[in-house]
Amino acid sequence: MSEVAGAEARILTARLELVALAVADADEMAAVLGDPRLHEFIGGRPATLEELRARYARLVAGRSPDGAEEWRNWIVRLRDGTAVGTVQVTITAEGAAAEIAWVVGMPWQGRGLASEAAERLVAWLEARGVRTITAHVHPDHHASSKVAERAGLAPTGEQDEGELLWRRTAREESS
Repeated sequence: MSEVAGAEARILTARLELVALAVADADEMAAVLGDPRLHEFIGGRPATLEELRARYARLVAGRSPDGAEEWRNWIVRLRDGTAVGTVQVTITAEGAAAEIAWVVGMPWQGRGLASEAAERLVAWLEARGVRTITAHVHPDHHASSKVAERAGLAPTGEQDEGELLWRRTAREESS
């Protein structure tokens, strides 16, 4: 079940609520995303609170500066309101293709939360008519590979900047 109101999408799962990102979420998310172990496969370091606020301010615009990409970002919350991570989508090709990503904070990993959020996100995208859904997964990140697989994506054998591409393409309806 999902409730969608333009950029204010709220998506529900059995245990989670995906709530549209707001700049004010940076204060809470700095702690959720602050563990350096989250960067083991993606590189870099946790963003500072100021960096996270600036990033969220760009993301809530909902579109790339040139208008070619639609951006959707949600805070993943347990049904009790506890923030546990994020999911994001970049929609391109006039709505026909999307790239998805997920992050769950260290204390909540290993509970299937990323899979639950990603599965629901894929269903939400397909309901919108998105035909091709792609995720970039580090080849050594076995947990993220499981998330991609549970969300219905399959490894393509293609790589982009050292990450494996996982993809799901909707089948054409036969008449």
